[in-house]
Amino acid sequence: MTPERRAHLVKARARALGFDTAGITDLSPVPHGEALTEWLAAGMAATMAYMGRQAARRREPSSIMDGASRAVVVTRNYYNADTPSRPGHGHVAKYARGRDYHAALKDPLERLAEYVVSLGDDDTLARAFVDAGPVPERELAQRAGLGWIGKNTMLIDPGRGSFFFLASVLTDLDIAPDQPFEADRCGSCTRCIQACPTDAFPSERVLDSRRCISYLTIEHRGDIGPELHPAVGDWIFGCDVCQDVCPWNQKLARAADDPVLGLDEGLEWLALDSLVRTSDSEFEELYGPTPLERPGASGMRRNAKNAAQNEGREAAWPTPPTV
Repeated sequence: MTPERRAHLVKARARALGFDTAGITDLSPVPHGEALTEWLAAGMAATMAYMGRQAARRREPSSIMDGASRAVVVTRNYYNADTPSRPGHGHVAKYARGRDYHAALKDPLERLAEYVVSLGDDDTLARAFVDAGPVPERELAQRAGLGWIGKNTMLIDPGRGSFFFLASVLTDLDIAPDQPFEADRCGSCTRCIQACPTDAFPSERVLDSRRCISYLTIEHRGDIGPELHPAVGDWIFGCDVCQDVCPWNQKLARAADDPVLGLDEGLEWLALDSLVRTSDSEFEELYGPTPLERPGASGMRRNAKNAAQNEGREAAWPTPPTV
């Protein structure tokens, strides 16, 4: 079987498993390795120390898995339209309004990896990665022909926009790679940079995590600084602003109908009073299967209090029990 035939079969299998697009690339060093070094040196990774620990492998993807020479990169749409803001409620980013995507995509991606193995010899290797480990998925996706990296650092598909998950399978199977997506179709547009509430983009394609609402509401521990607190607004988990204003999304984004992701409209706006009073055990029961588990109950209570203060609703909430 030729490498080209294998590539055709792998892509067809990916689509049959519910992925929207699939591309293949080699694992040569990424072209933005020096930019990653500069970004880390500037402190823009904030408290995400794992980014520094993973840097060498992100620059050299072939070092992620022994023997690997190819990446099969896939996308899966998660777009769901926003509804009007609701007083007393906090806003949740689109990607988090359903099952935790790490868990949701694990099975179909592992099934894709098994299929890749079936196309090779008995000792063929393939390993699935869902936004985990040091895989530089956006760079690999661009090289696999799936889109370009926009000024907001998101991968943009010229046929779908940017509201999708990225995942990959690394393998040593000889599969024909795709041509990289070389064009920059952002043009002179800077809407994403101008719209960011916290000015988190010091320049095009550079995101300062220390000012990013997604980082502040998910990864950051402790209080949000008073200089950024008001700009976070009603966001209590993540942020979609730089994607919402993108003309490619405004023109192309279509609602996902995906039972695997389990999108739930009830997770878009969460009642702040209720969230603040939710105990740790209640939080785990309600939101454990969703991405909201990342900041945990304490982080989400902090975010809910911030949103309430930004709405001008000061309240003396009691400290909820941990059980």
